[in-house]
Amino acid sequence: MERRTCCFIGHRKIRNQEEVQKKVEAIVRTLIVEKGVEEFHFGSRSQFDDLCHAAVTKLKAEYPNVVRINYRCKSEYVVKEEEREEMEKSWSQLLHREISLQGFEGERISDRVCNGGYASYVERNQEMIDDSDICVFYYQEGYTPEPNPYRRYSSKKSGTELAYEYAVRKKKTVVNIAENFAPLEQ
Repeated sequence: MERRTCCFIGHRKIRNQEEVQKKVEAIVRTLIVEKGVEEFHFGSRSQFDDLCHAAVTKLKAEYPNVVRINYRCKSEYVVKEEEREEMEKSWSQLLHREISLQGFEGERISDRVCNGGYASYVERNQEMIDDSDICVFYYQEGYTPEPNPYRRYSSKKSGTELAYEYAVRKKKTVVNIAENFAPLEQ
């Protein structure tokens, strides 16, 4: 049987993080136990990504066959699980504060993402969706991102909205956990 896959995409900031964390953990457990998902795809740069990574990492102790894959853009660095502890110790000593690095069993980076320029995160999200059977979102309709002062043109849509629409067009199984939560503060 082919390994089933899931990606996580959501807004950068999340209200009610504890509630969202509990919901994510329940969904991840269901995906592993009932849907046979063993591979989880992660991006970066959002509180939702961090919550999802923490949930999968917690459940990995119970389900060791789970694999965490980081889809990264050019400027990001991923830490393999076997290197994480030593690097955390070194960086913590150097910076005189506790450093915690996210662990992954693998990473993916492609020319499509590297050549995406300002759209590299949009390209990365689309690639994660293409490679996934199930897409778990934290997407609230009507959310608009803060304008980026460094860009001449800025989209009225958030990256999460663009990814959500793409996943729906691609007929992926979409789970949007933000539907029962209060709107994001802007």
